Amino acid sequence: MAIALPPGPARDDLLAGRPTLWLNPDLRAGGIAAETLPVQPRQVDEAAANWRRLAPLLEACFPELAATAGAIRSEMVEAHALRDALGYGGAEFGRIFVKADNALPVAGSIKARGGIYEVFMFAERLARARGLLADGGDLRALAGPTARELFSAHTIAVGSTGNLGLSVGTAARALGFRAVVHMSSDAKAWKVERLTGMGVEVVRHEADYTAAVAQARADAEADPSIYFVDDERSELLFFGYSAAARELADQLRAAGVAVDADHPLFLYLPCGIGGAPGGVAYGAKAEFGDAAHCFFVEPVQSACALAHMMSGSGPLVSVYDVGLTNRTEADGMAVARMSAFVAEVMRPLLSGIFTVTDDDLFRWLHIAETTQGIRLEPSAAASFAGPGFVLRSPAGRAYIDRQGLRDSMPAATHVLWATGGSLVPQAQFDGFMARGGALRGSADLPPDSDIGP
Repeated sequence: MAIALPPGPARDDLLAGRPTLWLNPDLRAGGIAAETLPVQPRQVDEAAANWRRLAPLLEACFPELAATAGAIRSEMVEAHALRDALGYGGAEFGRIFVKADNALPVAGSIKARGGIYEVFMFAERLARARGLLADGGDLRALAGPTARELFSAHTIAVGSTGNLGLSVGTAARALGFRAVVHMSSDAKAWKVERLTGMGVEVVRHEADYTAAVAQARADAEADPSIYFVDDERSELLFFGYSAAARELADQLRAAGVAVDADHPLFLYLPCGIGGAPGGVAYGAKAEFGDAAHCFFVEPVQSACALAHMMSGSGPLVSVYDVGLTNRTEADGMAVARMSAFVAEVMRPLLSGIFTVTDDDLFRWLHIAETTQGIRLEPSAAASFAGPGFVLRSPAGRAYIDRQGLRDSMPAATHVLWATGGSLVPQAQFDGFMARGGALRGSADLPPDSDIGP
């Protein structure tokens, strides 16, 4: 497939596998209200209401949620020590927070917000269709033996590089479904072991994520007893993630943080296929409007969203089409082709995309643990480059000027979304720390960059 990318520094960096920031030329004010988008802001409200309704059932299935009355939420941690270690200590960086989805209960990653939501919504729909749940009935009945007998005759399937599979498998087994997770060659052994330990069937593929998803979808299409959680197309996943923006808004208010034209909010969201960051970004736009500036971040060799959105192509562009390898230690981001659905939704809403190297991820992982005790897996540290790109790179400064934010940046809030890590086995994490520590003596970004700490 011949791909024509617009000329410029971001194109050159993308093709060379260098960290870069690309600004979305299709971003427009009021984009959330575009009639051409396939989704509507009211669906964020509906998802938030569904989460509240599901809370009693979630608490019944997962005792660890008793303290939050069934809510799956994470802390927002102000990065007091971390910001200095990253080189973001100056007043021009405003306030910096970490959204700690790395410690999200039940599934230990941002994927809990999507995978658990979709599985539990499907379970409710199935139970209603089979007459096990009347209107106004107690959803906790779905954790009982009659419902479990029904669910045991059905299979939940998903394709995953790791964390979505953990989320879907955990949710499915908690309700009594069979669960099958098709995992790509990038999946980590400890994630496979955790799934099989809870009774999930894991099908390993000697190919990438796209192939694993295609096989999971084909199996479901051939068997009506299989429900397929489609990370490429699912609106349920997308809006499960979107409700996180309402949670973030509450936490920002509690921290005394205003979000408006004079107090902009910058969100930095690690991206694989795009469902989780797309859902959060859409929710943020629904909640804060144009005061929210949303950026995706990807590994330099797995920059599928950057390759596609930069191209302006209708058909999806793969990283292989632009000569990238799709090889990265950030397994949750090892995706060759983004979701077409997410690309369509994000076209008028996304501020930009930046890329990072694997070495950067391990250094930042080490910094997070040693400065603030934040335990991450490599992909979860990707957001840490965001403030540097926005405040220090030529593209970032151009964005600030284009948006009329030069005088507002000291009053800005930056949220580094940390997407996973708490479930990483200690031996594995020790290896991450050893690699990150060994790299700490070198610069955190390439020597010709003016953006990094």
